[in-house]
Amino acid sequence: MPERKGAVREESVWDYPRPPRVVADGRHVVIRRGHLRLADSHDCQRVLETSHPPVFYVPRRDVRTDLLSVSGRRSVCEWKGTATYWSLTGTAGGPALHDVAWSYEAPLPGYEAIAGHLAFYPDRAGACTVDGERVRPQPGGFYGGWITDEITGPFKGGPGSWGW
Repeated sequence: MPERKGAVREESVWDYPRPPRVVADGRHVVIRRGHLRLADSHDCQRVLETSHPPVFYVPRRDVRTDLLSVSGRRSVCEWKGTATYWSLTGTAGGPALHDVAWSYEAPLPGYEAIAGHLAFYPDRAGACTVDGERVRPQPGGFYGGWITDEITGPFKGGPGSWGW
């Protein structure tokens, strides 16, 4: 797990493994949409995969699931299995926002630690922070990685990187 605030540590996404690894992370993760706090946790899981910024998976118990609904979208990851997508309902103080988060309801072996967790796209869900630092979204809008100052690339997802 990365060191706490005050210590500068870099993690290169090129040092992450393939297949991806799941690592517990106790830093403070908050996801806000306007004045609403959608998630607040000190008990996340990070998925680390070569060339990708980490994805934070928040335990469902720390998410305002009453503001989310399952969308019809599905996708398949060769490592984690079938993903279910979640939309922010219009009851969250604004218009509905489609596919702001995803989960693996029955992840494949080796990824059981993310069952019962949701991952949020930082460019769709709102303001995502890790220990108070605002997260920057992974380029391209497909993968949903969270970039913080400690994470170095280059990152897959931007123009010209799909063949990596």
